[in-house]
Amino acid sequence: MGRRTVRGAVVAAVLCAVVGMGAGPGAVSEAVAAPDAYAYDFAEGAQTVEGAASTTDAVGLEPGGTYRTTLPVNGRIYFRLALDATSNAYVSATAVPRQGATVSSSDGVKVDVQDADARSCSYDSTRFGASRSPHPVAAWASRVTDGETTGCQEAGTYYVVVDRIDSAGSSSGDWELELTYVSEPGLVSKAATTAPESPESWDSAAPDPLPGDAVRREGGGGFATAVPVGQGVWQDDITPGETLFYQVPVDWGQQLNAVVELGSSSSGSSAGYVSSALVMSLYNPARGYVDDEGLVYDGSQSSAALDPLPPVDYANRYGVGDRMSGMRFAGSYYLVVHLAEQVTERFGAGPYGLTLRVQVSGTAQDAPGYLGQSVPRDTFAVTAQDRASAGGWTSGVVAGGTGADGADRSRGGGGAAMRVVAVSGIGAGSALVLVLGLWTVVARRRAARA
Repeated sequence: MGRRTVRGAVVAAVLCAVVGMGAGPGAVSEAVAAPDAYAYDFAEGAQTVEGAASTTDAVGLEPGGTYRTTLPVNGRIYFRLALDATSNAYVSATAVPRQGATVSSSDGVKVDVQDADARSCSYDSTRFGASRSPHPVAAWASRVTDGETTGCQEAGTYYVVVDRIDSAGSSSGDWELELTYVSEPGLVSKAATTAPESPESWDSAAPDPLPGDAVRREGGGGFATAVPVGQGVWQDDITPGETLFYQVPVDWGQQLNAVVELGSSSSGSSAGYVSSALVMSLYNPARGYVDDEGLVYDGSQSSAALDPLPPVDYANRYGVGDRMSGMRFAGSYYLVVHLAEQVTERFGAGPYGLTLRVQVSGTAQDAPGYLGQSVPRDTFAVTAQDRASAGGWTSGVVAGGTGADGADRSRGGGGAAMRVVAVSGIGAGSALVLVLGLWTVVARRRAARA
């Protein structure tokens, strides 16, 4: 009996280990942790920092770093950068109000990079817009050394200034904030400092929406867990107040086109309509705002398409407007879709059917002659793994939603989730093999004693 008890304990321990490996670290923490009050997937391992009220006490940010902090009501916070004379630095701030918080259309977040004499290198702001529905919005700012301006070119100390825009004084509660700092190397030789001619030099006509059957792909809950999608038709569900994140690899010389469709509801058009019910925003690989498009919803199916975007080109950075200057490097572009909370009042809590039609046209071109690697590595590149992940899982499992095996998949994670499943499966199998081997050894020893 004693031996059986020990063996039972071993079996229980191994089974626990197998179950733990199969579930992954996130599943364990979710079982014991309270639900996140902020409906946003912050990057795992993001360093928690405190924004300073003055540049004197500003915390330094490191290239490639992701940080988490709080943006207080009517607050302005500072961070510090140590920059060389050749690299381009991009800092993005994603502001996340609590679900149910009060915001106005003019509320938002502003990011500014300044030198030691308070001269602005660049700044940008993003607002919640006409939907007046709280959701994650991101703004970016940069210090670049490849422009025609003479300011902000020297090596030295610079500061990131993050402001909360609350023009009417109507927004409520502190906002969570996710910061990223990406470094882009300079070029081996000086590039042209004028943008490509537009729109004559590229196809500015909107292509016909991509037809075909949709593939199930559930969006992630944040930039860090954005689910890869490539050219194709993708289907998901969205509930009022929810924001979904998808990433699309777009290489040098390629054009991105995206159409979003919101399915009809059982209420039809009898319940009135919601203006700016759904908004699809586009952010570049440095989480810089590029463009957005919204749609009015009256319960009937409705669609919205991004205006034609220029092909990805290094020289786009010298163009006018976000839609041109934002398409300045290759990498993973983010489609962020938000359904306004107000839809619940008119048409119910959902969920509502969502369809994305994504097209990536043009032949991939060589990258410009960079002096080194970006930090993080391959931020401004499309790798073979990126293409494979975005192309869809045609055998076995579809990331998010229902796979070919009929099993339900949890939201978010994309390619990362697939890698976790693969590693977990290998770990579980190895554990079982180890147990069987252990039992065999024990049995042989018992037989020898007998």
